[in-house]
Amino acid sequence: MKFNDLIKKLKGFKKPLLAVLIDPDKFNPELVQLANKNKVACFLVGGSELVKGDVTKTILAIKKISKIPVILFPGNETQLSKHADGLLLLSLLSGRNPDYLISKHVTAAPLIKKMKLGHLPTAYLLINGGATSTTERVTGTLPLDPKHKTLIINTAVAAEQLGFKAVYLEAGSGAKTSVSAPLIKNIKKEISLPLIVGGGIDSRKKAEEIIKAGANMIVIGNALEKNVFLLAEISKCF
Repeated sequence: MKFNDLIKKLKGFKKPLLAVLIDPDKFNPELVQLANKNKVACFLVGGSELVKGDVTKTILAIKKISKIPVILFPGNETQLSKHADGLLLLSLLSGRNPDYLISKHVTAAPLIKKMKLGHLPTAYLLINGGATSTTERVTGTLPLDPKHKTLIINTAVAAEQLGFKAVYLEAGSGAKTSVSAPLIKNIKKEISLPLIVGGGIDSRKKAEEIIKAGANMIVIGNALEKNVFLLAEISKCF
């Protein structure tokens, strides 16, 4: 029920939610302990590519020290685990690589069914954050240019029309700039889906701006790998 309760909160639009993204290659137990004290709604576990990390081991390690829901944020179909509380089922609508639009989903489908993973079909839109992201490199796709606002908005509208249940705006890991507040506001006006926003959120000020713009969930990852104590400051927004 953890996953269902979380999705109800996300869709309820009553309060913004804070998620912490954990890359299994960079797992830090101290971050999980801090999350227990700082209004974190869920952990997202996964990465565009894993070198030495293990998704299942990371999830089990988190669950030993926290009761916060652990949601899969998989870079591909190999990053699934029955031990997760749920799954963001991502489709890279910003790109045109069929592998990340449908092919990998077909491969993952029987595994998701066998593991009985609750899932949220999520349109994943990679927005240029001023740096080449791992997602861009791994998927062989280009991010959407934030200057092309109409294209980005129409992509989000198309996602809703196609039946997706959430839209994830991603500036990319290590982004120099986060998704802008005006763009978030414009998208929010055109769709009724929950908006998840991540990438480049490295200060309380940025988090506040994104929340005020209408984000239903913000995701912090890379910034916390550099400074775990930033979590306490950002959590004040919630």
